[in-house]
Parts: sequence; C-alpha cells; structure tokens
Amino acid sequence: MPSLAPSLATVLSCLLVVAAGVSLAVQQVLNANLRMALGSPWWAGFTSYLVGMAAMLLLALTMPGPRPTAAALGATPGPAWAGGLFGAAFIATAILMIPRLGAATVLALIVVGQMLCGLVIDHIGALGVTPHPAGVARLLGAALLILGVVLVRR
Repeated sequence: MPSLAPSLATVLSCLLVVAAGVSLAVQQVLNANLRMALGSPWWAGFTSYLVGMAAMLLLALTMPGPRPTAAALGATPGPAWAGGLFGAAFIATAILMIPRLGAATVLALIVVGQMLCGLVIDHIGALGVTPHPAGVARLLGAALLILGVVLVRR
C-alpha cells in the first residue's frame, strides 16, 4: 500500500515557499517603514526595487547556468516583460495600504487576490499553464481564504 505521507523533498519545498511568504510579509512592512523614512511611497518603491535588482544581479552573475543571449532577449514575447510592472503595482499598493489597513489585512487580501487569479489561470490554462479545473474543493478553499480575510479584519 503506497504511503500517504509526503516525501521529505515535498515537505522541504513547502517550507521554502512558506519562508518566501514570510519574507514577502517582512518586505512589505519594511517598505512601508521606508516610505515613512523617505517621505515618499514612490521613492520607497524605487529603493526597494533597486536593492532587489542589485541582489538579483549578484545572484545572476555568480550562479551557474546559461546567460541570456541577444537573440533570446529579442525573441522573448512582449507579455513576458510585464512581470516587473505587476511587481511595481504590488509594491506600490502594499506601501500605500499597510499604514491604512494594517499588515495582516493587506497580506490576507493579497493572498486572496493571488488565489482567485491562480484559480482562473489554472482553470483555463492561461499564460501557458497546464489546465487544472477549479473543482468544488478548490473553490471551497478560496471561499475559506475570503472568510479568513473577514476574520483577520475584525
């Protein structure tokens, strides 16, 4: 009989993603603090991206793997370049809303937005993702996340 317990690799992968969520929460609060220190949400967002860009450049230069070629950059579809725009909108919104709504509410709403969009992307197979139908269990999970926002907001 096959084991129902997840493999160690699966558990470690899930813990890594939870750690990324923790870092996201800390990042947003630090960005809101940076806004107060600099007196501008726009300069706080720019500074956050500048530091992040420097960190990613350091990783890109030191980690093994292929370097992008001019041909690969030229052949990249236009929509693939929009990720940074969505990231900028996310950072700006969090910087503006955390002081107003609180970190827990903002981050809970972000998770709801991610879940709802993820369900749609999975269901229709958008953006090259393998389709995963939004069945009753997945929709119930999203509804429970929305209920979680209501409870966190109280």
